[in-house]
Amino acid sequence: MIEIKKVENKKQLAAFIDFPHTLYEGDINYVPELHIAQRDILTPGKHPFHDHSSMQLFLAYEDGTIKGRIAAILNNNHNKFKNVSEGFFGFYDLYNDREVSKKLLNEAEKWLVSNGATKMIGPVNPSTNETAGLLVEGFDSPPVTMMTYNKPYYIDLLTAEGFIKNVDLLAYDLPTNVVDKKSVKLKELLGKRLADRNIIIRNVNLKDFANETKKILKVYNAAWQENTGFVPMTDNEFKHTAKDLKMILDKDFAFVAEHEGKIVGFALVIPDINQTLIKIKKGRLLPTGIFKLLLGKKKINYVRVLALGVNKEYRQAGIEAFFYAEIIQKAIDKKMTGGEASWILEDNEMMNKGLIKMNAKVYKRYRIFEKAI
Repeated sequence: MIEIKKVENKKQLAAFIDFPHTLYEGDINYVPELHIAQRDILTPGKHPFHDHSSMQLFLAYEDGTIKGRIAAILNNNHNKFKNVSEGFFGFYDLYNDREVSKKLLNEAEKWLVSNGATKMIGPVNPSTNETAGLLVEGFDSPPVTMMTYNKPYYIDLLTAEGFIKNVDLLAYDLPTNVVDKKSVKLKELLGKRLADRNIIIRNVNLKDFANETKKILKVYNAAWQENTGFVPMTDNEFKHTAKDLKMILDKDFAFVAEHEGKIVGFALVIPDINQTLIKIKKGRLLPTGIFKLLLGKKKINYVRVLALGVNKEYRQAGIEAFFYAEIIQKAIDKKMTGGEASWILEDNEMMNKGLIKMNAKVYKRYRIFEKAI
């Protein structure tokens, strides 16, 4: 008999975090999340998401053994920004068992309905500003950093409960040996054209990181606001994310565009730290994981284009093309095998066309589902 229990103490929370390690044991493409990071994001008071929103975690048991997990999420900032009454689910992991899936989703649905939600969307962990989407294509390789992974049967389990497609998120592969280098050849000309408009491209100043972060947040919230599923990040959320990213950031891969001293665009590329995390058992940095992480960072040969955005009034000026030219050149200089651009909304025509022109190919597809409740 399947029994669903609320996560109400530290022991249950640890079990919630660790369950995927058991579920994916032996799967060569599974990358464990860092335990400390998962604990923070799921604990009120530890992560700024909880300052404005709430979530309830559930575990599914059968004869005392965990068979699945889920989080019901009420993102008040999303509902306020979109003027809707929607709920979310995330951290959805389970064995291939229709009964377990049904009971987990039903329990999450009941909690969301009791909090006024009329639609259930996911998976997001816990919002589109963190990891989001169910992998629906591209199961033959591990995910890159800050991207999700799941078994193919998850798709059938969700659709069996009436969930339909909300939107697809695309991940492009850009190998350095096939990427169109036209933009690199035109970089000097692009740079001169931008300079004539008093727009300069420079690296993020890590010594003044706090101030840089404040300015970049304004661009992030402005440049992405028309995108499907976007929710503005609060100052504290952005600071929290920036603090985490700074630990793995390579300043050569972090750029801003400035017009007369005002940041109007930025591009952030991060090393695929998952190449190292995949070797850290159960995501624990202690006692030996920290050494694997530090030593492994030097061997990383792939990157992820995590964010590239420009304020609306500065698009078509050539800033995006210059960013990509810099990224491609740095990747070649550092002998990277390539990079992933993700995630890109399937309806983001400008970004998709631009990536295809560079010979990038969609190699993974993620889906966000929805259901009226």
